[in-house]
Amino acid sequence: MIKYTRFLLTLLFSAVIVFAANAQSTTSSPYSRFGLGDISPQSTAQSLGTGGIGVATNRISLFNNINFLNPASYAAINLTTIDIGIYSNFSTLSQTGQSSQSNKNFRLSHIAFGIPVSKHSALSFGLLPYSERGYSYKKSVSSLGTSSPADTNTTNYTYNGDGGLSKAYIGYGFTIAKHLLIGGNVSYIFGNLKDNTTTETPGLAGFLSTKIEQTNAIGGLNYDYGLQYSIDLSETKHVILGYSASAGSKLNSQSSFIVSHYTNDANGNPNIAVDSVINKQGSSVKLKLPQINRFGVSFQNDGKFLIGADYSMGQWSNYTINGQNQGLVNSRTINVGAQITPNIATIRNYLATVDYRIGGIYDETYMVVNNTRIKRVAVTAGFGLPLRPNNGSFYKINFSAEVGKRGTLANGLVKENYVNLHLGFTLNDRWFTKYKFD
Repeated sequence: MIKYTRFLLTLLFSAVIVFAANAQSTTSSPYSRFGLGDISPQSTAQSLGTGGIGVATNRISLFNNINFLNPASYAAINLTTIDIGIYSNFSTLSQTGQSSQSNKNFRLSHIAFGIPVSKHSALSFGLLPYSERGYSYKKSVSSLGTSSPADTNTTNYTYNGDGGLSKAYIGYGFTIAKHLLIGGNVSYIFGNLKDNTTTETPGLAGFLSTKIEQTNAIGGLNYDYGLQYSIDLSETKHVILGYSASAGSKLNSQSSFIVSHYTNDANGNPNIAVDSVINKQGSSVKLKLPQINRFGVSFQNDGKFLIGADYSMGQWSNYTINGQNQGLVNSRTINVGAQITPNIATIRNYLATVDYRIGGIYDETYMVVNNTRIKRVAVTAGFGLPLRPNNGSFYKINFSAEVGKRGTLANGLVKENYVNLHLGFTLNDRWFTKYKFD
């Protein structure tokens, strides 16, 4: 028990450090430039192993899990539950006529708690990433865009950005009658998004280069709600129908917008800015989030297997900043997955007690670039390793891998091949219990 507690405390300490460094970029994708960046999956390692399903799941394989996708699932938590995850990403970016680029990133993905309040209700709270921004790429245009044969100068446009948003939430789920679970979250989304653009013509003497810097410090409340309805086919077999949504609330954004001119030295490095053409600091605007609706269905034989599917729709065409539409399109995502546990009760064959998971993802993102819809396709796999129970405490290490691609080489776009790895630690324990002695 002591060694597990030390491990848990170490991860808790790491969580404070990692999330305190919120502005640090943890992705390297040109597609994170659009909207709020790469939207992080609201899932734990065990859910991601089954393709990210979660709208219609709660207690899986007789083990308590914290399910961010549907707060109604909290009602099924009957033991104090702690879940901590670590995430790593390995990606390769390819573009026609360009050399490929490889990137890797690591971070703590989430920390969450679930605490039973009564026999049929529970409270959950935690911290997890909401979105990530991290990109850097260059575009060169010959002849200053004039297409004149006599003009041999080249203009370089450089785009880079970083930052991200985090989500701190507290939620409550409870049971109505026997089969209906209802729940909700109140979340605070916060963080910074930074975007820089430079324009340089290094071969033209006396040419002033231009730099545009834009920073948005974002913060505000968001709301999630959901329900699950269980149809019992027997004592151990259940069909669960689920629905959850994230409300289209408004966030506050304090923006900074600076346009400056500068020259380059003999080596092509930028000198100190000679002036600021525009310098707007601290202007306040409203950022309107989209309504996101999720539907799910699952079939579970307790302690043996689970199969399920989710369908999500994000109304990103309604995403606005200061009332101005940002040109995104509605997203659609299909998640499918399954889990099997050969023999959860055996003490002779450890491998038979392991959870084996597999899944798939098809995602039509909110981006249309060069008249091309950006899509993502991935397959997932994972497993859950139970650790030996100790004084009524249950532990599980969860690992999942997602292998996929996003984008295309057509129309001058970037194709992104990636591998995402997730490692999670889950604790089930009976805390806050008043024991009686004879």
